[in-house]
Amino acid sequence: MLPLGPFACILILAVTLLPAAQLRAQEQAQQPQVGAGPAAAADPIQAAGLSVEQRHSIENALAAAARAEREGRLLRPANDSAVSHLRSVLQIDPGNPAAHAGLARVQEQLIAQAEHDARDMDYESAERSLQDAARVREDPERMRQAEASIRGIQQAYFEGLEPAAIQAIESGEFDRAERLLIELIALGVDSDTVVQLRQRLDDARVYGGLKPGQTIRDRFREGEGLAPECIIVPAGSFLMGSPQHEDGRQEHEGPEHRVTFRRGFALGRVEVTVAEFRVFVEQTRYRTDAERLGYSTVFDHQSGRLGRRDRVNWRMNYEGLDAADNEPVIHVSWNDAQAFTRWLGERTGKVYRLPTEAEFEYALRAGRQSRYWWGDGVPRRPVENLTGEGDLSATNRQWSTFFRGYTDRYWGPAPVASFAANPFGLQDLGGNVGEWVMDCWHDTYLRAPADGAAWVNPGCRHRVVRGGYWASSPPQARSAYRISAQPDHRDARIGFRVAKDL
Repeated sequence: MLPLGPFACILILAVTLLPAAQLRAQEQAQQPQVGAGPAAAADPIQAAGLSVEQRHSIENALAAAARAEREGRLLRPANDSAVSHLRSVLQIDPGNPAAHAGLARVQEQLIAQAEHDARDMDYESAERSLQDAARVREDPERMRQAEASIRGIQQAYFEGLEPAAIQAIESGEFDRAERLLIELIALGVDSDTVVQLRQRLDDARVYGGLKPGQTIRDRFREGEGLAPECIIVPAGSFLMGSPQHEDGRQEHEGPEHRVTFRRGFALGRVEVTVAEFRVFVEQTRYRTDAERLGYSTVFDHQSGRLGRRDRVNWRMNYEGLDAADNEPVIHVSWNDAQAFTRWLGERTGKVYRLPTEAEFEYALRAGRQSRYWWGDGVPRRPVENLTGEGDLSATNRQWSTFFRGYTDRYWGPAPVASFAANPFGLQDLGGNVGEWVMDCWHDTYLRAPADGAAWVNPGCRHRVVRGGYWASSPPQARSAYRISAQPDHRDARIGFRVAKDL
């Protein structure tokens, strides 16, 4: 309750300390005020013909009202409140100026409390205080003014609610945004506005304020440089693994199990390129496992096989020659890929990592449960860098197993983004090079995470490689296909792409 002002204190002293005769003398020199009731400084015992006992009762009641007002007992308890004592005065002396002034003052304090509650967004308490104020005394015009004041406070708050909700969404304060949205609904805000804000909040929770299919690219915090381009993958659910009847199925591709992504994530649109990996090496002086151990594997056109060759590293292509900047980086191990993503996180201040195995298969399938992401059979057009019947090596070799009637005109890895994107806007997931993912290798999916998280065990000795590559046979290009490799393994078939938390 608001504190008493100096005017109220003067009244209290006048009522409790001055003798009745002196108060009557003051009455002759003062006139009652107009509007809020008689002046508080007027004679508190004005009516003629009152007995000494009545005058004494009035003095006691006014003193009790002053005490109750000081202690905040304006309306309650019913038999010992400021209003109850002031009304007892009016029962004896209906025109008593001090009682009328006291009721007006109590009413103003209740109105002030209502405005205070409204500014605190406690509109229920504000309404109760207004109702209490209206019961104190009849003054329709003052109550209309008070109600207009409360509406003005509400309107000012209402106008600030929508931008406050947007700010809370953008800053990631989702619980606060939810509360503000509930308040907008309670205040009867336009339904279209609520629907738009609700969608914006849901998108922020699921996609960090971004949209599925949107392309993002983070800048380095210091100096020039950009992270690899990423695509926002929508939240959703899919069956991971292969069904029992699928041609080419292997036991470690099962059992099929449902995985649900409640939040979206970002995935590199293409594999990390030689040029992108070069920036990492130049800035960190990092030595890859191929450089440290002195070899990798390359394709030998004479034998038609992959074989070990010394002094082959990430700077080279599948033949062991200088790689082009726009080719996917190969001859990199899981350890190298991890080092790259850690560096990328440090340079951008964002959370970069390798994809989980579930994320990779979900993004590769892009909403389909078919054998391949494009369907169940041979593609009708070039969709990935695969083993095609029409592909020829530099020595005119052909693949021994291939997609019949298909050609993509590449024997080894193609420059990234040489083929159209899948339905999620991602390229080269089902071909070109196989890709490291975060997970440890498990022989089956029994007890695999259902939320798409990486399945990692401390000290695991093998990691997972996913996706088809330039030499994949048709069974190896299936969406469920998976193999294992040691973390320091590297060859001409394996690269990686980045993932990012939103």
